[in-house]
Amino acid sequence: MTHLNVALLQMAAQGGDQVANLEKGEAFCRRAAEQGADIALFPEMWNIGYQCYDPTIESARDSWMGQSIDGDSDFIRHHRKLARELDMALAVTYLETWPGQPRNSVSLIDRHGEVLFTYGKVHTCCYENPEVVCTPGTDFYTADLDTRVGPVRVGAMICYDREFPESARLLMIQGAELILTPNACSLTEYDRIRIHQFRARAFENMVATAMTNYAAPQHDGHSLACNPDGSVVAMAGETEDVCMASFDLDWIRTWRRTKYWGDAFRRPSVYTPLADTAVTEPFVRTDLFGEPLTHRHHT
Repeated sequence: MTHLNVALLQMAAQGGDQVANLEKGEAFCRRAAEQGADIALFPEMWNIGYQCYDPTIESARDSWMGQSIDGDSDFIRHHRKLARELDMALAVTYLETWPGQPRNSVSLIDRHGEVLFTYGKVHTCCYENPEVVCTPGTDFYTADLDTRVGPVRVGAMICYDREFPESARLLMIQGAELILTPNACSLTEYDRIRIHQFRARAFENMVATAMTNYAAPQHDGHSLACNPDGSVVAMAGETEDVCMASFDLDWIRTWRRTKYWGDAFRRPSVYTPLADTAVTEPFVRTDLFGEPLTHRHHT
């Protein structure tokens, strides 16, 4: 059997202290490497610990956006070096500098320290602080990740993305065998429906999925990894943990070749209405600033 080990770095952030978050994240990465991880996955927007800003304080929004970093920042270069040292891929999350307003992003860094892709969250939570001031991403990405057990096709989506079936479906169409999902919200608030939802994303697309959430008290943990049949490979509790998910790649690939979900019997010719940009009642909404939202708003 060929196993791929994914470490879910379930942590609580050190507030918005980027230096402290970097140091804590590195410590958890080293623990993951000691346990034989091939990939380490951070929770969402780790560089600033998914901290919000106070809208009642003048200039707080601009100060919050000023915490963004780019792909050549010390934070990213540090993690590229760490990936090489540990011989382990890292899915590193951060508030990314972007023209106009920053993005909520994840960079997949391979074990050689190369950035394979940087994905900006497409389905931003523009109905609440802080993501109302984030620029939505415009595409989903996959890449062939070189691991100690051979190449694995990996994609990414972030938190709210998983609540839209199109996100995982697009990654499946691009050949993803594994979808990495940084997260920052309660997973048990609605009687664990989000956990079951994540299992369904794996099952309906015949992909492995891995999600890292913030530990309590920041959120409620329950970081989760699933097989393509929807079964749970690993799930953390509420406290800080390096939760290791070991995926049997041979079994996953056999399942993907022989079962009848995923892309086997889809009928894309009848899905045209899914691309309609109109929003009708009862789903008409505004963002946190009262601006009307349409599907076109995010393109």
